[in-house]
Amino acid sequence: MSATGAYPNYSGDPEAPLEICLVGVGPRGLSVLERLCANAGESPRRDIRVRLVDPRLGVGGRVWRTDQSGHLLMNTVASQVTLFADDSVECAGPVVHGPSLYQWARVVVLFDPFHDFPDPVREEAAALGPDSYPTRAFYGHYLTWVLRHLITHAPANLLISRHPEQAVDLVDEDGGTQTAILASGTRLTGLHAVVLALGHVGVAPTPAQRRRLVHAARRGLRYVTPDNPADVDLGDVGGGEPVILRGMGLNFFDHLALLTSGRGGLFRHDEDGRLRYERSGDEPHVIAGSRRGVPYHARGENQKGATGRHVPLFLTPRRIAALRASGPLQFRTDIWPWIDREVRAVYYATIVGNRSGDAERARFLREFRAGVESSPDTGGPGDELLRGFGFGATPRWDWQTVATPCRDRTFRTPGAFRDWLLAYLDADVREARLGNVRGPIKAALDVLRDLRNEVRLLVDHGGITGDSYRDDLDDWYTPLNAFLSIGPPARRIEEAAALIEAGVLTVVGPRVVVDLEGDRRGFLIRSPSIPGAEYHARTLVEARLPEVDARRTTDLLLTRLLARGACALNRIPNRTAGAYETGGIAVTTRPYAVLDARGRPHPRRFAFGVPTETVHWATAAGVRPGVNSVILGDADALARQSLGLPAHAVTGATT
Repeated sequence: MSATGAYPNYSGDPEAPLEICLVGVGPRGLSVLERLCANAGESPRRDIRVRLVDPRLGVGGRVWRTDQSGHLLMNTVASQVTLFADDSVECAGPVVHGPSLYQWARVVVLFDPFHDFPDPVREEAAALGPDSYPTRAFYGHYLTWVLRHLITHAPANLLISRHPEQAVDLVDEDGGTQTAILASGTRLTGLHAVVLALGHVGVAPTPAQRRRLVHAARRGLRYVTPDNPADVDLGDVGGGEPVILRGMGLNFFDHLALLTSGRGGLFRHDEDGRLRYERSGDEPHVIAGSRRGVPYHARGENQKGATGRHVPLFLTPRRIAALRASGPLQFRTDIWPWIDREVRAVYYATIVGNRSGDAERARFLREFRAGVESSPDTGGPGDELLRGFGFGATPRWDWQTVATPCRDRTFRTPGAFRDWLLAYLDADVREARLGNVRGPIKAALDVLRDLRNEVRLLVDHGGITGDSYRDDLDDWYTPLNAFLSIGPPARRIEEAAALIEAGVLTVVGPRVVVDLEGDRRGFLIRSPSIPGAEYHARTLVEARLPEVDARRTTDLLLTRLLARGACALNRIPNRTAGAYETGGIAVTTRPYAVLDARGRPHPRRFAFGVPTETVHWATAAGVRPGVNSVILGDADALARQSLGLPAHAVTGATT
């Protein structure tokens, strides 16, 4: 619940104008703007000016721009997407209710006579259900509506101005304020607060990627570095031409959609209800591979409504506080065992509930929890408890099975792997159809998604050691979590199976190796686990997003701030000596003041979202209604800090 209170640091003349600049107006920037508007109504200031700086202002931003292909989907259902605070959000500012994406689609788009939406937007809104996966362009239209709504309904003491161009530098002025320099040469002066909500910024290729680009150019090959599929032009890849996609996560499914249905192919159900693909003739032959050899798990059909989530049994606020108080943690030994118990508890409880009803499910959870709490060092209850609830021959939860499905399997031919993979994909779709509440496997895996806030509370701001962050979180749990819990809707898995059966998609196998140098036949991709699983293509696409790394950013603003020491990379102390230097921008705890190269917080400069990855974990996640979204709490803290800053000189770090 919200609780209004005094603005931090507020002093001075309420008549003095206050200038605030938001650099980046995607979902994070809009969240801050919404909180500025909500809080300004209670502010004693009478002249608040907010400047919005973003080259894609008014079209949804870079990732969610409204002109991208309608074949690209969000991976969150419509009812679980919002930009507005609600009564669940713990924040000091007032709650001003607004529509979720689904509510907006069903009310504003379809029935508001004052907004003229394009026909495709109205058509999608009419077909959208609360558990539908909207297109990314549709979400972009929601973002543009939110922006217009906030500008139209801003309180009388707050004036919003728009600057649709790139910020290329940010410097301090003698009086303690700042100047933002835009690409056109325009200078926005006298800024009392600047919030950097840059989102995904450009990243230069790594040295290895640059070498591959040079080799590809010399051989007449095409090498595509990690990027947003909406920004990748594969128009030169002809129909039937082989193209390699390395990686089988969300990025892979986006490329697959653009290369098939995006080129005129059609998916239809046959008379038996199985999805089939009808070629257009323009689609290439897609050859895909990854270390695991299979695509991300399908998301279970949503049975939690807009606000339902797993309430932690073990990672409670009290336990999180106790763990944080014990000093920097080791993720695998101090945090992972509790995540494991949460997942296993839900898996078995779901089976019990399906078999014996809700009362028995609740009893199982009570006894499971009691067993864990009575013997936390041993992992808690084992087979004795399970046998007592009728788990005789029922398969036990096995992380290896869900995380590495090809492990310990032998495939003598590519055809044998293909047959196994189709059966695996069919089984994954069946599990997804059971849902994320009634389906034991998907309910268990959805726990990982529901626990993101708890994991953040444990690992953010040096909660774990640097070596554990690198080895256990970056290299192990984050990709595991992505593979298991943030995959595509089940329809994407069905489509992949249909494309395999149509001969349009070939999945190479597990533990793929790619010859990135290439020869006259092109790049070679192979699976050492499967005899004969070798394929060539003259186009190789790294089917993943680039890592967040300010050291390689192509964003001029960040580059210049780093070069001057006006911002710094986040360094997490190791367990013994040294530190893990990450590619994230270092900031303080709330309200996330930017730290300079000497570790000094800037009193009027803040950073929020993706560029602060590693200070904060999983910064690309969106805002959910009704679950006390940490993003909205953060945005409120940033807004109130900015509104409370004095309009006169302060002492602090300078550029």
